[in-house]
Amino acid sequence: MADSATAPPPPSPNHIVPPILAPPLPTKPAFTFPRRPPIRVTSEFDSDSSVFFHKISCKFHEKLAKLKFSFQNHTNGDIVEPQVSFISKHLSIHYDVEDQNALLKASLEVGPRLQLRAVHDVKAQQGELSMVANLAEPGYALELSSMVPSVGMPRATLKFPLGEVSVEERAEEELRPMLSINGILKGQILNGVYTAQFMDEDLKLRYAFKDDEMSFIPSISLPSNALSFAFKRRFGPSDKLSYLYNFDSNFWSAVYKHTYGKDLKFKSGYDSEVRLGWASLWVGDEVGKAKTAPMKMKVQLMLQVPQDDIKSSALMFRVKKRWDI
Repeated sequence: MADSATAPPPPSPNHIVPPILAPPLPTKPAFTFPRRPPIRVTSEFDSDSSVFFHKISCKFHEKLAKLKFSFQNHTNGDIVEPQVSFISKHLSIHYDVEDQNALLKASLEVGPRLQLRAVHDVKAQQGELSMVANLAEPGYALELSSMVPSVGMPRATLKFPLGEVSVEERAEEELRPMLSINGILKGQILNGVYTAQFMDEDLKLRYAFKDDEMSFIPSISLPSNALSFAFKRRFGPSDKLSYLYNFDSNFWSAVYKHTYGKDLKFKSGYDSEVRLGWASLWVGDEVGKAKTAPMKMKVQLMLQVPQDDIKSSALMFRVKKRWDI
């Protein structure tokens, strides 16, 4: 009885619960400065040539286009070969500041299987027009290209899964124009890949056999009968030996490579043609870009030792560094 006497009265049916107000939305400023696109700066120095190479680039419009400025400078401060480039999917402009010349490249998708390409050298007043048609079967394409101004029949190239064949007209002095046939064919034979590359009257045959531990690559050039073979042997995931011998000249070369993980590599070798021994150490992926290397920097140290004059041995280095601003 006492609990029921002290209970609060029931709410009135006419009671109105006040609404919960949402927090005010942040006001958008009337004017905002456009966001600056990221800038990439890459510098490279080669002690052999004592030349710095610099490249500054940035992508804008949602990475649809790129603006690039590159130049070289020597240790005395002279700037040489400055170039400015605008690169996009369908149009590229490369301007050489010293020559005051521009190279224009353009492409146009006419349809799902047809593409037009054009290259024009402004100063030389020359260029090239080409048309590429993807045929019905995958891996097949036909390309027709012609110089501008035209100097003969257009060059025709047929590409297919096993290679490509090109036919073009060549004009030689005091001779009538002749058709030149060039091409390359590839195929599988006995767990290896054979390649036949022909150009005019020269033919090069190459066979490459490769498994998990060994590669054997003989090749011969006709009609010169120049025969050579390459041999590669892997002794583990980190060690590899390569050897190349030319029978016509008796020159040979050998290279030993040892890797320490992904970003450290040691190589040494000898070339009998130039009678030179060498050893190099790579910090950073040798064939990769600087952005994937530690601290976005690649370093190569190389020691060259001439066999005939050991006292003239040289230690060289190359450094490549990238900054993202």
